[in-house]
Amino acid sequence: MEIPTKFKDIVEKIETMSVLDLSELVKLLEEKFGVSAQAMAVAPAAVGTAGGEAAEEKSSFNIELKEAGAQKIQVIKVLREALGLGLKEAKDFTDKAPVVVKEGADKKTADELKAKLEAAGAVVVLK
Repeated sequence: MEIPTKFKDIVEKIETMSVLDLSELVKLLEEKFGVSAQAMAVAPAAVGTAGGEAAEEKSSFNIELKEAGAQKIQVIKVLREALGLGLKEAKDFTDKAPVVVKEGADKKTADELKAKLEAAGAVVVLK
């Protein structure tokens, strides 16, 4: 990535900072300018929508297990815990991949389950 000359000094200083210092810097900048780093990351996507119209946010998601990955047992454990399944039912989901493991989940629930499954080594898609 090519760094413009006007930002070179800033980037060099940031590269030498610890993670804790970077976290503190982000918080300081958020307070100073009254913005959120998370909102800034989302802003470009909102600007790029067709005709300048805001994209309609989806409120219901289907969680699809594309593949169980190399750590199949860990994925089975996550499915059992998250969905209240028995061992056989959870194993069946991993064997049948790709398969929808939960339908109509809200955004928060879908993101949490996706994160847990991915941490266990699975490939997951929200639809």
